[in-house]
Amino acid sequence: MSPSLRRTVLLVALLNLAYFGIEFTVALHIGSVSLFSDSVDFLEDASVNTLIFLALNWAPRARARLGMALAGILLVPALAILWSLWSKFTAPMPPEPIELSVTGLGAMLVNGACALMLARFRAAGGSLTRAAFLSARNDVLANIAIIAAGLVTVAWPTIWPDVIVGLGIAAMNLDAAREVWEAAHEEHAAAQP
Repeated sequence: MSPSLRRTVLLVALLNLAYFGIEFTVALHIGSVSLFSDSVDFLEDASVNTLIFLALNWAPRARARLGMALAGILLVPALAILWSLWSKFTAPMPPEPIELSVTGLGAMLVNGACALMLARFRAAGGSLTRAAFLSARNDVLANIAIIAAGLVTVAWPTIWPDVIVGLGIAAMNLDAAREVWEAAHEEHAAAQP
């Protein structure tokens, strides 16, 4: 695999780890389900890209197995949202809408940069780089929804825009996990002796 691909996935991992800290802190401070879910997603993306960085020079069969494991990792934010939803329903306070939207905008900029960096490599590393690209692409869409949830909450101060976006983020991660699993399964079958 090319050194530029390795550098790219390492940079993407570091960017995701850095913004995880920011978004997680804000999510806890304002009580946002969607930001909490998205922050866990940043941590998951940092982990995925670190694993990709380590596995790019592995044999195709080993990379395919890791791709199947990464499909499981993509499910982590969906599980985290369940915990976050429970806490939101036990204390139904809407998040601070301006902080929600501004933090979502920052997340969108980070994820957009990561998606652009990974776009040229999305077919180069099989299911591994496909997982990283799909995750970054989906995250941009999720961040747009977070910004919108904040704006809607300004006019309609309720928990529902935040909760609905949090559930949407979980659904996108489930779909990405399915796509990565299918690609990794095909690669594994093709690498059989």
